[in-house]
Amino acid sequence: MFLDRLFRPRPAQTAGRALYAAVVAQAREPLLYSDCGAPDTVEGRFELYSLHVVLLLDRLKRQGAVAAEVSQVLFDTYVRSLDDALREMGVGDLSVGKKMRKLGEAFYGRVKSYEAAFDALPDETALQALLVRTVFDGADAAGAPRLSAYILAQKAALAAAPLDALVAGTVPWAATAGAVA
Repeated sequence: MFLDRLFRPRPAQTAGRALYAAVVAQAREPLLYSDCGAPDTVEGRFELYSLHVVLLLDRLKRQGAVAAEVSQVLFDTYVRSLDDALREMGVGDLSVGKKMRKLGEAFYGRVKSYEAAFDALPDETALQALLVRTVFDGADAAGAPRLSAYILAQKAALAAAPLDALVAGTVPWAATAGAVA
């Protein structure tokens, strides 16, 4: 009984990991690639995973100690997943640290850029320019307006979601078909 409680993960750990699992499932949504035109590449997937993590971190920002703890677990799980993915792709142990540093810098840059783009809303120009520069990065960016609409729908769905549900690990994403249309 005592050992059960001692080794049971804290609720924030369980919730943060559940949020990351929800990010992974949502970032793999086929409509993001087919209808929005996001490149189905390692870089394109990194951008979509990062985007969804940013959306959740943005929603949980300044929502109290529990939300901060859940956010930290979400971020830590995201970073561990990136590390694991690099190793699975065959990156050697000596290079993983350097690549993780670059990915970390890229992620923090994305966070700042998304915050600036969100601050400029309802004007979507900055958001669409950010998507062209990051998600599409040289690929056909005709889907940028649809991806922008998708992001705004997800941002609205997260804003409407009860904080209790989010810190418990439940993410009520907007219906993807409706968000992309």
